[in-house]
Amino acid sequence: MATELGPTPVKSPASGGTPVHHAPKGVGEDNRIASQGRWASWLLAPTIIALAVVIVYPIISAIVMSFQKDAGLDPATGLFTAGGPAGIQNYVNWLAQQCSAPGGGTVACPPGTLGGQFWSATATTFFFTVVTVALETVLGFWMAMIMARTFRGRSLVRAAVLVPWAIPTAVTAKLWFFIFAFEGIANKLFNTTILWTGSEWPAKWAVIIADVWKTTPFMALLILAGLQMIPAEVYEAAKVDGTTAWQRFRLITLPLVKPALMVAILFRTLDALRMFDLPYILTGGANNTTTLSILVINQIRQGFNAAAALSTITFIIIFLVAFIFVRFLGANVVEQSGATGKGKK
Repeated sequence: MATELGPTPVKSPASGGTPVHHAPKGVGEDNRIASQGRWASWLLAPTIIALAVVIVYPIISAIVMSFQKDAGLDPATGLFTAGGPAGIQNYVNWLAQQCSAPGGGTVACPPGTLGGQFWSATATTFFFTVVTVALETVLGFWMAMIMARTFRGRSLVRAAVLVPWAIPTAVTAKLWFFIFAFEGIANKLFNTTILWTGSEWPAKWAVIIADVWKTTPFMALLILAGLQMIPAEVYEAAKVDGTTAWQRFRLITLPLVKPALMVAILFRTLDALRMFDLPYILTGGANNTTTLSILVINQIRQGFNAAAALSTITFIIIFLVAFIFVRFLGANVVEQSGATGKGKK
């Protein structure tokens, strides 16, 4: 005879022995999780809507504008035109450094014009990014290693190190502008006569020095957080095994701090790719210190739609860099997790 499977009736003492059918185990837990998920969705909805308005809408608006012509005088007829669809012409003009010709069509942009500065601004942006991030990583790691030690006055040192990072960038740029003046502290201190903001390479290194001074504490702070996650017992065991300081740094510190280090490098790289206020105030973008962000601001004064195309190109460049970093960081984290799991097994 077939027997049906189902909830087992249990006699309840309160009901005088009347069988009570309990729900299958886990149903109440599932309902509770579903209820929490609905509450989480309602709580997150305002934030998602705000982010869509603040971030998504401007991006979509800029992309739509980038496919429109700027209003202005038609070089062929001399008449005012209200713009209209441009297709991908704005993108082609920036990437190929093409400008409108007086008789119609396009020609190569003359040197010094905004259209002729795209690739030089791109190279300058990446040069600043690579050099500043590399220097800030090395100096930040060194500062984090010092602040991670236990010594008298450690809290005061940590607070003092963060002072340059806390100063607004505009104030920092103006401060270093006076330091790098011809009669400023830099030339007086080293007994030199360098035009720091008046020639190409001194101007570039002036921007780099100012940026490294300001944002190295940010790198040190993030790396310090990673160093404090390393258990002290690991170093003690390594010392018992007779390892040297360099071996402990290479085999313990670097591998364990790598996730935090990569996050710090990612944040700083994305910030450096958007560099604007520091070089703009310090050099005005002169002497080949114009970054992509400065070029976008300068183009806005001449045409919003062409500036929207340039800002979209800048966004794509930054997005690709972030994508590469995230994929690289994620792969390492997965590998380390897998290796840890295998070790535990």
